[in-house]
Amino acid sequence: MVRAEQVRKHFGRLEVLKGVDLEVAPGEVVCLIGPSGSGKSTFLRCINHLETIDGGRMWVDGQIVGYQQRGTRLHELGDKEICRRRTEIGMVFQHFNLFPHMTVLQNLTEAPRLALKEPKVAVTERAMGLLKQVGLQDKAHAYPRHLSGGQQQRVAIARALCMRPKLMLFDEPTSALDPELVGDVLKVMRDLAESGMTMIVVTHEMGFAREVADRVAFFDAGQVVETGPARQIITDPRHARTKAFLTAVR
Repeated sequence: MVRAEQVRKHFGRLEVLKGVDLEVAPGEVVCLIGPSGSGKSTFLRCINHLETIDGGRMWVDGQIVGYQQRGTRLHELGDKEICRRRTEIGMVFQHFNLFPHMTVLQNLTEAPRLALKEPKVAVTERAMGLLKQVGLQDKAHAYPRHLSGGQQQRVAIARALCMRPKLMLFDEPTSALDPELVGDVLKVMRDLAESGMTMIVVTHEMGFAREVADRVAFFDAGQVVETGPARQIITDPRHARTKAFLTAVR
């Protein structure tokens, strides 16, 4: 579903990604772990072309991200095609990013109606089903300001799913939540993983990574230092840098 080959990214003179190689199979859950500033979130944003890469190549479901190959040459995609491809990738951010002037239901239905041109009745039915799935069917007509942080994040997940994506990206989805609210969000993500959704999750929740992820990739200083089965990496890492990080966060 996702393939990255020698992906590089600079912000000015700062090289944030230094030749990242990573593959994620359809239906696989991969957690990206590592210290802050190691390039995890930047890598995630490159997958849906929120950030453009400066070297290497990246594919999502067989298509080169941001470009189209014609013969031996790459041609940059126009904004319309980039946006169309982006509709197939759901992304959940650290700070929810819900529209404050819209109800919960409107937050879910706006993009499918406008971007996918789906009929209102069908989208509303799907949205209500997703709100039930995340335990918030009684909040359909509430505004985000009336919800807890955990409830807002569950709405954000349901909103992403309402676009029927082939891939879900999560950028530290629990880091802005009070500790007692984390569990509800992680349960929704566990259920989603069990349903077979392809997921890439940037997280500091080592328990979640060990229990839910198929594989873990440890990032440090813009590189993938170590990758492998989740339980093996978290309980018995081979690289000294991975060991030091996991010892510090436990």
